[in-house]
Amino acid sequence: MKKFRNIAIILLVLIASAIIALGICYKVNLRAVDKNDTTLIEVVIEEGSSIKKIGEILKEKDLIRSSTFFNIYTKLFNVGPLKATRYELSKSMDFETIIETLEKGNSYNDSQISLTFKEGISMRDIANTISENTNNSYEDVIKISNDLEYIDELIDKYWFITDDIKNDDLYYKLEGYIFPDTYFYKNKDVTVKEIFNKMIEEMANILNPLKDDILKSDLSVHEILTLASIVQKESPNNNEYRKNIASVFLNRIDRKMNLGSDVTTYYALKIDNAKKYIDEKCGGKNCIDYNYKSPYNTRLSSGMSGKLPPGPIGTVSKEAIESAVNPSKTDYIYFLANIKTGETFFFENYNDFLKKKSNLQSVNGGL
Repeated sequence: MKKFRNIAIILLVLIASAIIALGICYKVNLRAVDKNDTTLIEVVIEEGSSIKKIGEILKEKDLIRSSTFFNIYTKLFNVGPLKATRYELSKSMDFETIIETLEKGNSYNDSQISLTFKEGISMRDIANTISENTNNSYEDVIKISNDLEYIDELIDKYWFITDDIKNDDLYYKLEGYIFPDTYFYKNKDVTVKEIFNKMIEEMANILNPLKDDILKSDLSVHEILTLASIVQKESPNNNEYRKNIASVFLNRIDRKMNLGSDVTTYYALKIDNAKKYIDEKCGGKNCIDYNYKSPYNTRLSSGMSGKLPPGPIGTVSKEAIESAVNPSKTDYIYFLANIKTGETFFFENYNDFLKKKSNLQSVNGGL
């Protein structure tokens, strides 16, 4: 009897282990192959292609992790039919998004264009991208971004767009409100408003699930997006540190300190790439005016104590927004990054910060 009981226990353990392994496998295969790679990959599904063939095509393009999982998933969840047409997919799309795209299909259009807007870029970068890929000029984009009649339409439509964006100190009133991603449009004749409308609608999709937390926050939604944009710029490639960085800035605000963020100085001076600016304009020696008088410049000791800039300084990712809505609870008031590795260090006192800054001098130079 004891022998049978031991066998039963072993079988239960094996079954439990198998279930856990299957669960892990399932979750892994649902993830995007590379969430940071938004490069568009052409995929052509021919008429009459089988599920197996489609899975093989997607795996060959490195858009899914396993063609076998694709076959099993489509059968288990009765997926389909999958439309035969031409697609532009990316490795940043998760498994379910790819499935939904193939189920929806599209009307293939030779004139269709795609516009990719990266996280952390300014309205100037957005204007450049639009002017280079559509029949709109750089000036058209900047004009619409500050068009008060259009702004009022958006305020009436979206809960998260308020009169805060009508502040005269803002360089671009829609800065930070258009969500960075890859978007598809019918052709180059697309208008700036059509481009912005789709990007703002996507921002709504990001913010709506966070609405309750945002409304409970001590910060307004405009301030949250402003903080998120600074966090985004301070940690462009690493989500790991963002909640701590948000905590540092909020602690400094509570203590009536200036934020001391270099990226706000760059934005105030309309410098989109500090290293390039220093190399080209200053011969490699840091000549940036950190005392430049601007409400965006949080390096100023006078007039900027305990203050955020008047508005966002660039596009923001979902993760940066979440870090501003739900920051870490710390006593940190300083941080410093190794600009080569991205590793970020946090400090509660100035002396420790200075020691680390000295240690990183050879890596970070004047930045």
